[in-house]
Amino acid sequence: MRLRAGVRERVAAVHGSGALPERLRLYDGWAARYEQDVAALEYRAPHLAAASLAFAFPGPPAGARLLDVACGTGLVARELHRRGFRLLHGVDGSAGMLERARSTGLYRQLQRCVLGREPLPAPAEHYDAVTVVGALGEGQVPIAAVPELLRVTRPGGFLCLTTRSNPSNLRYKAELEAALERLERQGAWQKVLAQEVERWERATSEEESTQGTGYISGVVYIYQKCPVPPLEQG
Repeated sequence: MRLRAGVRERVAAVHGSGALPERLRLYDGWAARYEQDVAALEYRAPHLAAASLAFAFPGPPAGARLLDVACGTGLVARELHRRGFRLLHGVDGSAGMLERARSTGLYRQLQRCVLGREPLPAPAEHYDAVTVVGALGEGQVPIAAVPELLRVTRPGGFLCLTTRSNPSNLRYKAELEAALERLERQGAWQKVLAQEVERWERATSEEESTQGTGYISGVVYIYQKCPVPPLEQG
């Protein structure tokens, strides 16, 4: 079944190359229909990311302080909450998306922040885990903002990142992976997981489809900030 034209148009608009204020205005306008549209897209990133983070996380999740960057309407928070995470903070550049996220009641704190234009509203080494799901892509969060995610993560804490592997995002993905690998070589973090997923979401055009499947693929990355604490004995 083909995606409705309105869904395709709204997705294309927010992933376009317009100026940041215009993209944020589009996200504000999309907020009311966002969850309906991503359901039509069969968007799996929130589920996949939360499941991967929960699998890697070593301790009880209920007491872990977690920052959901580019939190949107709270899709990732719902998946994290199902897996026992309770101390959730969120940031997003769109006031409309934050209003929807606030209505979920899942976040202890929500603040507006345009990552890449301003620092995250948190002190250094504040969070046990940081997620960025769906926002690392062409025309969205710049790769240069990745060290800011590390800044607010405590040593031994986890970072869960995702990106898409569709043709229009391949250059960004290659540059992102080069930056992730560079940080690992510098000893900033170590890779826990990099999982390519074939049916990430439905493609909005034949050109974006993976081998004619009608879907695009994507990747979940989990990193642990160094120094990593030693394993407990016994």
